[in-house]
Amino acid sequence: MASSTNLKPRIKDDPSTPMPTNNRPKREKKMAMAKRGLRSLGTAVAIPLSLTLASIYFSGATDSYRTSPKPFWFPPLWAVYATSMASSLLMGLSAWLVWAEGGFHKKPTALPIYIAQLVLGLIRDPIVFGCGTSRVGLVVCMGLFGALVGCSRMFREVNPIAGDLVKPCLTWTAYVGVVTLQLLFA
Repeated sequence: MASSTNLKPRIKDDPSTPMPTNNRPKREKKMAMAKRGLRSLGTAVAIPLSLTLASIYFSGATDSYRTSPKPFWFPPLWAVYATSMASSLLMGLSAWLVWAEGGFHKKPTALPIYIAQLVLGLIRDPIVFGCGTSRVGLVVCMGLFGALVGCSRMFREVNPIAGDLVKPCLTWTAYVGVVTLQLLFA
């Protein structure tokens, strides 16, 4: 046992005792992490959103969809395009949430499924509304729906909020699938 003669009480005002002066380095580290997080979030949302905007801009819709008589529940083109952009924004946010938690390493099949849904989402509107090929568009819609179901299940295992963010995209894809089916038989 140690001798009690070697022990000295610690004095608060003793200048030889190092005292932390501030938390500046810790705060700076947190700010740097927050900036990296915001930058990665911006990238994860901007890439799919800009690809969707480019797809809308370069594909355009045929006059047959604009001028043909449609049931009242068919969406106008501006609504189709706005909802496609919202869907890509939600999917980008959802993918970022999964990436931030390391989900693409935990679930390696989640990234190819996400990329598949991104590509299918980018080609769906030009095929259905631009080219007017409803048969191919229906197949693309079914593939997109399947990819979104896969994303929802994989993302939910990593982050439940990310899985829930896919649900509006699933609803929109199902609706566009019904519209495409109606266009096929019209």
